[in-house]
Amino acid sequence: MSSPSFHDLIINRRSIRRYTDEPVAADDVRLILEAGLMSPTSKSSRSWQFIAVDDKDMLQRLAQCKPLGAAPIGACPLAIVVVGDSTKSDPWIEDASVAAIMMQLQAADLGLGSCWIQVRGRMTADQTLSEEYVAELLGIPEQLNTLCIITIGHKDEQRKPIDPSRLEWEKVHIGSWL
Repeated sequence: MSSPSFHDLIINRRSIRRYTDEPVAADDVRLILEAGLMSPTSKSSRSWQFIAVDDKDMLQRLAQCKPLGAAPIGACPLAIVVVGDSTKSDPWIEDASVAAIMMQLQAADLGLGSCWIQVRGRMTADQTLSEEYVAELLGIPEQLNTLCIITIGHKDEQRKPIDPSRLEWEKVHIGSWL
């Protein structure tokens, strides 16, 4: 069986927020983490680090990192916390973002669902910075900044593929803005 093309992969990869209880296979977890570790970084700084979490209690606690949009963390079998080291790379946010999407694309290639849960710049219900909340829960060193949490699991919902006919080509400029 041949793999789908990259174009098919990006058409069909959608944010999945509902998962079955089936755990993610260890080999799949390894491939997903490898994708993050192989992602390009500014000046090969490799400023990102990842924390894979599959403990149900910890996932429930991480789901409290912000009042809206974090519920999928508590319902997924695996979450990957993506952090970056601003002392290693000024564009740590970009480095970590590329790694996060690479892991999401690897998950999609494996037939798994994923969702980016934004942490950086968000607040908990009691107005604590979400980054501080996550760092305290997981013991993340002070020089590392949490960008996002990627939820991963077997899909318990189906989403329609992206319709290429609805792409906003007017937002593409060739040669100059005009």
